Amino acid sequence: MLAWAKNSASYRLSRRMMTEHELATAIRRKARQKFEGISEAQLAAVANAAIAFGRRVGALDDKSYAEVKVRSLVRAGRSKRVIARKLQEKGVDPPTAAEALEDADDPTAAIAFARKRGFGPYRRAPLDEKRLAREMSAFARNGFSFDLARRVLDMDVDEAEAVTAAQPFG
Repeated sequence: MLAWAKNSASYRLSRRMMTEHELATAIRRKARQKFEGISEAQLAAVANAAIAFGRRVGALDDKSYAEVKVRSLVRAGRSKRVIARKLQEKGVDPPTAAEALEDADDPTAAIAFARKRGFGPYRRAPLDEKRLAREMSAFARNGFSFDLARRVLDMDVDEAEAVTAAQPFG
C-alpha cells in the first residue's frame, strides 16, 4: 500500500501542483476504491506516506502553491477576497495564504477583470445607466470594493495600462 501511495503521489504531482490537503484527499479517495475494507488508520497512513514523499522530492509545498496561485489569479482578474477563498478551499492554511496575498494588488486585478470583460477603459459601447449598473454589479460579485470599481471604470486606457505596467503581476 505504501509503495502504491508513493507511485500515486508521484503521478498526481507530476501532472499539476497540489496542496497537501488536495493530495491527501485524492489519495484517500483512490485508496478507498482500490483497497476494499481499508480502515481509517490505514487511510491516514497511506495519505501521510504520500505527503511525506511529496515533501521529500520537493514537489509538495503549500507556500509555493499559494504564491503561484495568487500570481495567476491576479493576472486573471480575481480580487484578494476571491483568491483567499480559493486558497482556503484548496486547504492552504490561513497564515500561508495571508503571506502569499501580501503581494496581491487589487487595482491590478480589477484592471485585468475590466480588460477581460470589456468594462471601463476597455468599453466599446457608450456608457449609460444600465451598463454602469451592470459593470458595477459585476465588480461587486467578483469581490472588488465599490470605490475600486468606480476608480477603474473612470480610468482611460493609458492610465489603466500604466497602473498594470507598474505591478509585478501585470
